[in-house]
Order: sequence, then structure tokens, then C-alpha cells
Amino acid sequence: MMTSTSRRMAFVVVAMLVSVLGISHARGQSAPAGNQHPRAEIMAEGKAEQEMINPFGQPVPSTLSTEQKHAFSTQVDIKPLRDLALYHQGRIKILDTLSRETIQLIMGRKDYQDFIVDPKDTRHAQKLKYDPLFTFMDLVIDPGYYVDRPLVHVEFLPLREAVLERAYTSTEEREWWKRVGRLKPSKLADNLEAVTTRYGLEPGYAKGIDEIRNALLTYQHSWRNLKMVASDDVEKPWLHIADLPADAPARQAAAELGAAWRAGDATKANAAIAKLASELPKINATKYPTSRRALESAYNRVNAFEWGYWFYALALLTLLLAFGTGRKWLAVFGFVALAGAIGMHGFGFVSRCIIAERFAIQNQFESMTGLSLFATLVGTTIMLVRRQWLFGAAAAGVGFMVLVTATQTGIPGVSVEREAPILNTSVLLKYHVTTVLVSYGLIALGFMVSLFYLATHYAAKFRGGSASIAGANAAVVVPSDEADSFAAASGEALGLNGQSANTARVLYDLDKAQMIILQLAFWTLGVGILLGAWWADHSWGRWWAFDPKELWALVTWIVYLVVIHMRFTPLKNRGLTTSWLSVLGFVVMLWTYFGVNLLLPGLHAYA
Repeated sequence: MMTSTSRRMAFVVVAMLVSVLGISHARGQSAPAGNQHPRAEIMAEGKAEQEMINPFGQPVPSTLSTEQKHAFSTQVDIKPLRDLALYHQGRIKILDTLSRETIQLIMGRKDYQDFIVDPKDTRHAQKLKYDPLFTFMDLVIDPGYYVDRPLVHVEFLPLREAVLERAYTSTEEREWWKRVGRLKPSKLADNLEAVTTRYGLEPGYAKGIDEIRNALLTYQHSWRNLKMVASDDVEKPWLHIADLPADAPARQAAAELGAAWRAGDATKANAAIAKLASELPKINATKYPTSRRALESAYNRVNAFEWGYWFYALALLTLLLAFGTGRKWLAVFGFVALAGAIGMHGFGFVSRCIIAERFAIQNQFESMTGLSLFATLVGTTIMLVRRQWLFGAAAAGVGFMVLVTATQTGIPGVSVEREAPILNTSVLLKYHVTTVLVSYGLIALGFMVSLFYLATHYAAKFRGGSASIAGANAAVVVPSDEADSFAAASGEALGLNGQSANTARVLYDLDKAQMIILQLAFWTLGVGILLGAWWADHSWGRWWAFDPKELWALVTWIVYLVVIHMRFTPLKNRGLTTSWLSVLGFVVMLWTYFGVNLLLPGLHAYA
């Protein structure tokens, strides 16, 4: 006779299967036509589901408690599994990467957290954290453990509330689970169909329900993605571990690992892990990836872009303080922090290019990391050539602003994906995309310098024109006996009469800096637009299609055309006007870069 736990597990499995059968496996097709990025497949294609066998053993109700599972996670050694290669979503990657992507899809976060709730105080709970690779292997081997655990992220709050309203009668429980943001698979299986019937056609709900079903499908069948057996020919597909003969050492090691893992026996599990990690690379060893696996593991482990924005933040702060106080040690410290930031940023970008086997600027995340790297390199180079720390501060500001946005706001494209078909039609397109992104980086750099100009100008105005900046003499090289005549000349040229000598020197230097950068942005964006038109004629048979991306790129360029022409007019305060136009140009560029992609349909969906 089945126990209540067994019946519960069986019911949940059946309910989940029913809920996910509507998800078409067409999502896993290799590459859509046109200019769209390939849609990431949920499950790897292969044998029919009824023919597939989990090589780690069929799932059964878990026998481990929360405390036992956490203790097991600290004893088992999963390091040998981390850089094992597999084929997934059109490319060869490592198991650690697949684990991170799977956890993100199911849980909406980088790692799994469990809770030990005190019955006497349900408002507080002890958090238990797990390595993404451990959680992935646990989902593969012991999925029954997660039936009543906080697993599936439900991002759309009204949908989360609708499920909780049906799942719990206690207001306190509903509020607690609403804050957690991840719900139990059992509760979703029990209530998702009713919620779908009630809200499935309302805006926001349909997308959220589809995401839940994808997460449940991945939870139930993550093991199907383990195509870890290298083929004997690059033209042939990789095989699943389950495709190996039953007496193959790797297949035996997988079965042993599954049995030991479910029993919570860390000693036997470690021995099976070592055996599996040793046997898989031996199969068609000459075709098995080598050095790139270590690089991808390092890329995952280092989190270079996140460390990069912290270093950029430190560099921005210290270089601004160096500029404001004239302290040389602050400038040196700021430069070291900036060099560290660029080093981390560059490592992340170059590593991604090598891992993806292409120039990594082909989606929103990649283009942001690429354009910000170029902007910081330009700003740092100008700083070193002109010996002006403010350029370094502007570079650090751009690096921090872009990287924190790319890594912390859910920008699409974080996972390394295949190349969109349209991006491989002509080498011209690569030059066009790269040049336009370079111009966007320069626009961001110019925007940062213009912000410094505006801050200095209005700070001096607020203080009655008597602002004194300690680092002003370091900002521009002017002999002391010429300071007064320089201040008068710069004040007359920029409309700064009445400002202090120090403030006038600073504003003069900032205006010169922003004009250098904005002129570079103007010419670079113009060349990028022309290259795009050339490519369009080469690939589509016309130079211009009035596509939203084309039109708004032209509008952005016109803003900087106005800036250039405005400098030749007898305007009272050209520096201030230039700064405000730079801010306007940056806003228009952001709309061109983000808004057009998200809100206006067009031919540049991949961008």
C-alpha cells in the first residue's frame, strides 16, 4: 500500500505532467529564421519521453529531512562535476553553466535557499544556502525533496497572490510566502489549473502562467538535458548519458551516484562522482573539450562584471575626491581601482567572446558590457594622455552605471547563447554594430563629463559664484602667472564672467573635455549609420526602410549635429548649453537603445 507521501508524490507528478503537456517541444528547435535570437530550448531534443530513462535512477519520495539534506550538501564533493562538458542550446558548455541557468529559470535567482521555520515564531526562519551545482544535481537525482519546498519563482505579484489565496487559509502564511516569492510545486500543481481558468486571459497572467509551467517542466525533467557524451565526429550530435550501454563505466557511475545521493551517503557519492568525472572525458577523448572548460568555469566563478562595477564605484569616488581635494594619494588609489575595474571588466568580456566563439556584442547584455568597456578605455586613455583625473572619474562613472544596470536589472542575454542568423550574413554588419555601440559608449562618457560640468556650474551659482575647488589647478595645466588672464579669457568664451578663477578654469576644462568626446561620438555614430545602410543594401536590397531603430539612430545623430553647429553661434553660455544638449542626447540614445527594442516592433529585434 502506498504511504500518504507516496500518494502525494504520485499526484504531484501526474498533475505537473498534465500542466506542462501544453508546452510545445517546438521551443527547442535549433534556430528561427529572420533577425530574432534563437529561443532557448527548455528540454534537449532526443528520444521520445517514454523511451528516456533517468540514468541516476527513477525519482522516489525523498527520505531526507531539511537538516540532513543541508548536512549532506556540506559533505559531498561536487567539484569534479563542475567543468564536465555537455551539449545544450546549440553549444558545448559545462555542467556548472547549465546548473546556473536552470536554477535561474526555476527560482528566479542565482542560488537556492531553503528555510527552517521556528514553529513558535513563523515570521523568522533560518536560511540555508546551496551551491547551484548541488541544487541542480539534487533536482536531477532527488526531485521528490522539493515537492513541498520554496522552489518556483512567481514574479507576477497578482498571480502569486491568486495562487496563495487558494493555497492557504491563514493570512499570516499567505503574507510569508508572498515575501519569499517562491512557491511549493505541490501548491502550484493543486491550484494552477483553477487560477489559469480564472485569470489566464488577463494581461500579465498568461505570461506568468507560462513561466510557471516552464519552471515545473524544467524541475521535473532537468536530467533530460544531460547530453554529456562527446560524439566521435563534430558533425554528429552528443549523446545523453542514458544512451550509453548499461555496462558502460560512466553509466554505472551515474547509477551509483544516484543511489548514494538519495541515501545521503556522502562517502559513496564522492566515489561515484570521481568515477563519473573520470569516465566521461575518456569517451571519444580526442573530441572532448579541454582548455575552454577551465575558462568557462573561471568566468562563472569570478563574477567579473559584478566585481567590475564595485571597483568602478570605488574609482569614481576616489578620483572625484582627488579632483576636489588635490590629494595625490587619492588620485593614485583611484587609478589603481580603475585599472582593477577595467581588468575585471576586460576579463569578463574577452572570456565571454572566447566561450561563445564570436565577438560578444549580439544581445542587450553583451552590447552593454562591450560599449561600457570601450567607453572606459577611451576615458582612461584620455586621462593618461592629458593627465586629468576627471576623465578617469567619467570613465569609472560610465563603467559603474552600465555594469550595475546590466547585472542587476534582469537585462536579457546574460546566458551565453548562439548567434542570431541575421548577424552572420555579412561581415559588414559586425562593423556596423560595433561602430554604433562604440558611439553609444562615447555618448555615455560625454554625458558623464557633462554631468560634472552641470554640477560644478550650479554649485558655483548656488554659492554665489565663489566656489573654490582644491584640485582645479590639477585639472588643466596653466602657469600661475597667467591664471587671471586665463580665467578672464575662458570666462568670456564660455559666458562665465563673475565666476571665481578656480571655477572658470574647471568649467573651461570640462567644456573642452565634453566637446572632444561629443565630437568623437558624432562622427562615430554617423559612420555606424552609414555602415548599417550599406549592410542593409547588401543584405536586404535597400539602404533605408524607415525602421524605428534606423529613425531614432538618425534622431540621436541629429542631436549631436546640433551640438556641433551650436558651437559656432554667438551663444552667451555655450558650455552650459552643450552640457544640457549632451544630457538630452544621452536620453534619446537610451530610448534608441532600450525603448525602441522593448516597445516598437521592427527589423532590429536582436539588438
